[in-house]
Amino acid sequence: MTVASTKAMPDLGVRVLVMGILNVTPDSFSDGGAFNEVGSGVEQGVRLAEQGADIIDIGGESTRPGSAEVSAADEQARVIPTLTELAKRVSIPISIDTYKASTARAALEAGAKIVNDVWGLTRDPDVAVVAADFNAPLIIMHNRREVDRSLDIIEEFHRFFERSIAIAQRAGIPDRDIILDPGIGFAKTRAQNIAALGRLSELKALGFPVLIGTSRKSLIAAEADRQPVERLAGTIASNVLAIAQGADIVRVHDVREHVDACRVAQAILDCRK
Repeated sequence: MTVASTKAMPDLGVRVLVMGILNVTPDSFSDGGAFNEVGSGVEQGVRLAEQGADIIDIGGESTRPGSAEVSAADEQARVIPTLTELAKRVSIPISIDTYKASTARAALEAGAKIVNDVWGLTRDPDVAVVAADFNAPLIIMHNRREVDRSLDIIEEFHRFFERSIAIAQRAGIPDRDIILDPGIGFAKTRAQNIAALGRLSELKALGFPVLIGTSRKSLIAAEADRQPVERLAGTIASNVLAIAQGADIVRVHDVREHVDACRVAQAILDCRK
């Protein structure tokens, strides 16, 4: 048994980091129900670490289209027991995937080191206050309630992140602990998702590290008609191209394969430098 790391985040900018997804939910689109028991969740988390994950991202509420929201109490009942045990078993940092300040606080108290807010501080700005209280890095993801086909998605990112970054800064989070996520698949058209990936360098120009999450999403199926568990090749393609534009973290279900892909992509890009 190893002891949980006290370091909040591996060094960014040195190499691409792989964040392994651990859904302790009954209804996530790809693996819902597979790891929602404490035993199976902990073992999957350990497996992700053994496969080379740099971070494990644990979430207790599905964000798939049409999913029902859960209360903070129910979310914590799903997440905290698994997180508590997993923190005793792995030496890499654990991220809590939530947009609720109370869940973020409970998770950080249980051993999480990073907060991943899929609503980018727009649902509960106090998430930033909680992250600041624990000196925890904060991932701010772009999200919207409805699709707007008229948007230039990069202009939308600038507007959205300007507001959310300001909330984080007012709460006392230093810029070095702010990470941006364009929210691939969240209230965006296919064209907007493609533009977000194809113009990722414009998001990087804001000066913050960027996380990309395309793993098994419908965007992959739109280009190659596959079921979620068959979307590995498309996911790797999207992530490697994102890495070429400066992505710092990739959030994935298939850790081992992405560790290999990231190392090869990194070696080639380093040679070009």
